[in-house]
Amino acid sequence: MPDAILTAESRNERGSRPAGRLRRAGRVPAVVYGLGGDNLTVTVPARELNQILHSESGVNTVITLKVDGGNQLTLARQIQRHPVRGELLHVDFIRVDPDVRVAAEVPVNLEGEAEGVRSGGVLEQLVFTLSIEAKPSDIPNSIAADVSALDIGDQLRVRELPLPAGVEAMQEPDELVAQVVMPRVVEEEPEAAEEGEAVEGEEGEEGAPPAEAAEGEGEGAGGADDRGGE
Repeated sequence: MPDAILTAESRNERGSRPAGRLRRAGRVPAVVYGLGGDNLTVTVPARELNQILHSESGVNTVITLKVDGGNQLTLARQIQRHPVRGELLHVDFIRVDPDVRVAAEVPVNLEGEAEGVRSGGVLEQLVFTLSIEAKPSDIPNSIAADVSALDIGDQLRVRELPLPAGVEAMQEPDELVAQVVMPRVVEEEPEAAEEGEAVEGEEGEEGAPPAEAAEGEGEGAGGADDRGGE
């Protein structure tokens, strides 16, 4: 993947107020660390960093930070954004060695129309992001898996994903990525309605005789009183 270049400036002030001023000026507070080097506190232009993070390679873009007259190869991690406005608040840059594998998360994209879907089945995707390890330049933008051959009952697992050379999946090989299943048909509600109607009818029939009996008893009692009166 192509590298991106970002010019950083060292910063000495700490705290929320200086950070707020930097953000209003269009810069993002950041820290650079890793590979046994000293931690550096810097700022980077918010607009340029946003463009990098929204590029095709996104957070896995290898970024060359130009700071203090030198270049540092990094990846952006621990990206903090405002929960409402979405603006960048702080970023950690970790130094990477071009010859050493690093951990990354890449999206999994399913391609093609599954055979089972054409037969009335439903394609279910269970893994949307894959944990991998690879050298920084070998990290793919995404993992594409062709599911067109999947029939109803077929499954796709992590071990079957087509990984590029130099990329290793860090998830369990048997973890289920996608499957084609029969659609679930729910017929419980009509049955419940019919049962409800039957119960109501039974309650009505059972409830009627006691009412009539009560009336009969009342009449009988009244009759007895009348007879007694007579």
